[in-house]
Amino acid sequence: MEVIKTAIEGVFIIEPRVFGDARGYFFESFNAREFAQATGIDVTFVQDNESMSHYGVLRGLHYQHPPYAQSKLVRVVEGSVLDVAVDIRKGSPTYGQYVAVELSAENHHQFYMPKGIAHGFSVLSEKVIFQYKCDEFYAPQSEGAIAWDDPDLNIDWLLPRDKILLSEKDRHHPCLRDVESPFIY
Repeated sequence: MEVIKTAIEGVFIIEPRVFGDARGYFFESFNAREFAQATGIDVTFVQDNESMSHYGVLRGLHYQHPPYAQSKLVRVVEGSVLDVAVDIRKGSPTYGQYVAVELSAENHHQFYMPKGIAHGFSVLSEKVIFQYKCDEFYAPQSEGAIAWDDPDLNIDWLLPRDKILLSEKDRHHPCLRDVESPFIY
């Protein structure tokens, strides 16, 4: 696997080695030993999640408060998304900045985010199947979120605004400047 550092410390793009021939392809979607050697991060994932969404769906920007904060490794099995990681760790040199990467079934790229990162994605294809690994169990009482349209973040979700589909909950999150971040860099 190739690990690509991003502008935010601890956030990585992972490019697995894909072996293909006339029959199809094979790749290891995760190998704990190789991941630790390449990133210096020894992580134990305890929960795998999968969602299916249609074009225009935007999910995020979500995180969980400590002690239930989650690191995530995300990927697309079918379709494509714009995946976004926002640094919400107080004291971080990149606090309030984001990194965006296109993940697709074709490129097989993955995106790793440590605790202290708000996460979201927009669906760019007709349909997407999105999978992610978490190193902490889902804890609904510790949910936190940042507004997807926070003007200070100014994220280009690569969708026309009138095509964006949000859950009721994702319509009402505060801007980052109005959140007391529970994460210290």
